[in-house]
Amino acid sequence: MSLFSGNCIELKPISELSSQGEFYELQINLKKESVNKFNAETLKELAEAVAKIPSGVKGLLVSSGKDAFLAGADITEFLVHFKKPEAEFKAWANETHKLFNRIEDLNAPTVVIINGFCLGGGMEFALSCDFRIAGAGTKLGLPEAKLGIFPGWGGTVRLPRLIGVDCGLEWITTGNQYDANDAYKVGAVDAVVAPADLRAAGIDLLGKCASGNIIWKNRKEVKKGPLLLNKTEAAMAFTTNKGGVLAVAGTNYPAPMLALEAVEKSLHSKRDEALANELDAFSKVVRTTAAKALVGTFLADQAVKKKAKGMKSSAREIKQAAVLGAGIMGGGIAFVSASSKVPIFMKDIKPEALQHGMKEAATLLDKGIQRGKGTPLSMADTLSRITPTLKQDDLKTANFVIEAVTENEKVKISVLKEVEDTVSADAIIVSNTSTISITGLASNLKRPEKFCGMHFFNPVPKMPLVEIIRGAKTAPETIATAVQYALTMGKTPIVVNDCPGFLVNRVLFAYFTAFNQLVKQGVDFVRIDKVMEKWGWPMGPAYLLDVVGIDTGNHASEVMAKGFPDRMPLAPDEAVALLYKAGRYGQKNGKGFYVYSVDAKGKPKKDVSAEVYGLLGQTPPVVAAKGATSAAGAGAGSSAGDGGITDAEIIDRLMLPFIFESARCLDEKIVDESYELDMAMLTGLGFPPFRGGPMRFAESVGAGTLIEKGNSYFKKLNKPASALYEVTSGIEGVLKKLT
Repeated sequence: MSLFSGNCIELKPISELSSQGEFYELQINLKKESVNKFNAETLKELAEAVAKIPSGVKGLLVSSGKDAFLAGADITEFLVHFKKPEAEFKAWANETHKLFNRIEDLNAPTVVIINGFCLGGGMEFALSCDFRIAGAGTKLGLPEAKLGIFPGWGGTVRLPRLIGVDCGLEWITTGNQYDANDAYKVGAVDAVVAPADLRAAGIDLLGKCASGNIIWKNRKEVKKGPLLLNKTEAAMAFTTNKGGVLAVAGTNYPAPMLALEAVEKSLHSKRDEALANELDAFSKVVRTTAAKALVGTFLADQAVKKKAKGMKSSAREIKQAAVLGAGIMGGGIAFVSASSKVPIFMKDIKPEALQHGMKEAATLLDKGIQRGKGTPLSMADTLSRITPTLKQDDLKTANFVIEAVTENEKVKISVLKEVEDTVSADAIIVSNTSTISITGLASNLKRPEKFCGMHFFNPVPKMPLVEIIRGAKTAPETIATAVQYALTMGKTPIVVNDCPGFLVNRVLFAYFTAFNQLVKQGVDFVRIDKVMEKWGWPMGPAYLLDVVGIDTGNHASEVMAKGFPDRMPLAPDEAVALLYKAGRYGQKNGKGFYVYSVDAKGKPKKDVSAEVYGLLGQTPPVVAAKGATSAAGAGAGSSAGDGGITDAEIIDRLMLPFIFESARCLDEKIVDESYELDMAMLTGLGFPPFRGGPMRFAESVGAGTLIEKGNSYFKKLNKPASALYEVTSGIEGVLKKLT
């Protein structure tokens, strides 16, 4: 007979221990959801159930009625609380503190059995119990740092007291997940058993506690007392960890340091005072711009995946894939497909290319084995799914073909026509192109409805984004199938409409055009790189062009110049064109804007060459003086130099075209939603995550500021540079809608 039964929580007697007194099981099982999570209803029912636990209880078992324990808090539901005034927010969060304290303060042993995964608020809930038993293979962790926040339901208090400051701070500040066995080694769980044995193990432990064979009260006291570190130990622990957090998170991600400071502040505090300190810090971190951006990114990612999965019913099953071209892109696509258990032909016209492609796949798999992600047997299994071939007829059985040959329209048309004549009439063909019109390519095919673009980013195994490009005649089934294939590969598919550069490269080349113009004005490219890296980009525009390839960049610039001649012209005296003519192709031949080599230890390095400054008509840079700040890049630094152009202006001159071109793409329906655009730039270009994507960043700056800045540069600069900053009615409409 249940003491409490709701939509999320049930409290019932444990029949196996009925002869020994009052033992109860509190089971979490959200009937309306596929996974357990803490939402308002769950917390309400949990409080009601805990209130029903009899005062004479001898033991409490906490379990899950699903395949996994708890996924954490429902961040979508709790966002409204993050926006409340500080006092209201604290009052809301403190209710959960009180609830978990009531469980911890029960005058009886509490055991939680954990299956599947136990993350975030679910882990904090588990920490309020006296003992934790995990099923083998269970994943545990506190991932809040990845959302720009930190555990605010007692995690910073209980975990360091259980597993020590160093391990506790590692869990809290990194946001990593840990296997059950690793959690056991540090004391985060007390035992690991086969999943089928979890309940029996939990009941056995409760019985032993109740009979006095295990001293359970000591567990409660450890978590409720101060941290047991002397002055010297504490100084060493927190000094070392502060250095580590700063090195990894830097100043753009404040959550890890705020969490560390909360733990340090509570070094000599008992539980309730420590929880109050945690709450003070937690109320600060949820208001940071990084938290808003990273939580927004998490929600955008969920929305993109939900939209992609919604196309599943329209997609066809891919039984046999094929990739045409065994180069860097083709080989990477073959590797990822095989790793995702989709068999694939790798077709090329050169035997040495196939050999290189297979060797590269083997190298990638071997690296995975070295990192503990696979075995020699799984490596052999994956390689067996890649069939290298020189024969066109071998492709007849493929029902999904990816063309990944050189970025040359004539070559692609020839290859696509040949493969269309080879495969069956219902096979889908896609082109991995970064700039060439999908509608244009399709006009040469007999079945344009079976054709679309599928733009992978290099390196394919690492880069998450895949742009799925819809041509004028592409059928919905074709798009849906390409989307599902990308999902199977573990990628983030975003559907875009056809235009020069599609979405990512169209926006990127507005940014590159602005970079070329700054260099033409005499601004040092090394300085530009440093300014933009400080702003948050993983690499500046000159370095990025070297990585992409100057030859590739020059070709793409030609395409963009034809598509958008008013604002993305390619003049012969611009930096990319000059380097291309000089045979400086970037990392691929060891010289671009920078010179690439290896140091004495074999590690790659880049240096600046005086030859490049000569090509660009510049002299080596001088140390810049300090100047004004940027409206679009507050806090990014603002040294003046290079003809009086400040760091702030560099940021504005590069980021305004980026934002404005993004807004144009939304206005023209190249992409449907602003969150999709943000995710494309985050996953395809490495847009600074703490800024949340160009549209979320634009929202944080404000439409008025951006429009004012754009109009200012439009008036200040001569054509064609000014065209990048023109605020059209479409741009203005998108920006004002965001704000």
